[in-house]
Amino acid sequence: MDIQGAIKSSIETEKSAMVFYQIGAKQMKNPDAKRLFEILAKEEREHAGLFFKVYKGNDIPSLEDFLNAAPDSHSVWVTSINSLVEKDFTEKKALELAMQREKELEASLLKTASEIEDSNVRAVFEINAKETNKHYQTIESEYARVMRMPHETDIDTFVRE
Repeated sequence: MDIQGAIKSSIETEKSAMVFYQIGAKQMKNPDAKRLFEILAKEEREHAGLFFKVYKGNDIPSLEDFLNAAPDSHSVWVTSINSLVEKDFTEKKALELAMQREKELEASLLKTASEIEDSNVRAVFEINAKETNKHYQTIESEYARVMRMPHETDIDTFVRE
């Protein structure tokens, strides 16, 4: 496995996820969903920073410049949110898409982590996989709220009735 290639790819993926959430936030009418996407964009930026710390390549001299440059327009994250915006964007669809992307990313990070021998680098992938799972859970909770589904904290009320 080309570890440095995997790290660079992960930096690019985190950037694409950041852009996904930035684009989605701009489309949100619901202030809570908008705020969630803004927070997730910020966290994706932080995740890219974690990968950048273990990246030994010299083709990304500045993380800030890299993250602020135009995104990869062919990234699945970017193409999927742009397609949604062009067709029929709704908070529900954006949240569903975000959950799908986060699940796929978590699986990819865990698979890559399992193939890395360097414990420091593996730890970065594992930490990001856990953070990605937290993103999924947070989005799922917001989805339930937007869809007016019972929140997990209300479950005792519904079970007793």
